[in-house]
Amino acid sequence: MDIVSRIHECLAHLRPSEQKVARLILTDLNYAASASIGELADKAQVSHASITRLARALQCSNVRDLKLKLAQSVAVGERFISDSTVEKKDIPAIYAAINEILQLNTGLITQEMIDKASDLMIQAPKVLIYGVGGGSSIMAQECHHRLFRLCVQSNAYSDPLLMRMTAASVDKGDVVLCLSLSGYSPEVEAAVQIAKDYGSKVIAICPDSRLSKLADIHLPILTQESDFIYKPSASRYVMLAAIDILVSQIAVLNQRKSREKLRRIKHELDEHRHGPERLPLGD
Repeated sequence: MDIVSRIHECLAHLRPSEQKVARLILTDLNYAASASIGELADKAQVSHASITRLARALQCSNVRDLKLKLAQSVAVGERFISDSTVEKKDIPAIYAAINEILQLNTGLITQEMIDKASDLMIQAPKVLIYGVGGGSSIMAQECHHRLFRLCVQSNAYSDPLLMRMTAASVDKGDVVLCLSLSGYSPEVEAAVQIAKDYGSKVIAICPDSRLSKLADIHLPILTQESDFIYKPSASRYVMLAAIDILVSQIAVLNQRKSREKLRRIKHELDEHRHGPERLPLGD
């Protein structure tokens, strides 16, 4: 358990003097992480021994260990800890954030990058798509849903063990497409390295990062996170746009094969839904 959660959990069971220090810490993590034991004691109006007892009560080996854990919590970001009330975001602001991040990424992915990536994927006997977490795992599924309509043999995986197993099953000529909004995904990196060892080519949609350095072709994206922690990350739209760019190129290059498949899919969906003719393909 992280130190902030531990303080909240133990607060009611601490001695009064220890509670004073604990409340001071929660009020200003930055100060508590950098202040000396004497400064903390003076500000909380308690003895040095109270701070030492608090450290032990929080399962820290000593005050220095407590301060180290507090510094780590500060590094995560105080915006997740502050009790200040946040005003509700209006609807136009949500659209503005999406538009802003898309504009920031315009031009990052070049036609040359897309040509190389799409050629590799069209020629590949199979394409494995890797993405983990709340955003990239969904995008991996989305990518698979787009590719099978275009005569590209693909499968999407988000389970770390399955990623390792499928990576070990690749043949030369296969392609791994890895997705990551952060570019720092140990599970994906490990699977990618296994696939490379067995001869697979790797395409990465991610920021400049450890993962991008493993890729044969890197389709770069930029993310931009604000201090408003309650809004879903607009960076998801950047990933989706990159997938759209790649898949659109594959669709054009593979159109002789894919046109009939798309027609058949549309026909069966229309037969099922009995709706207007221009409904989205695949809902």
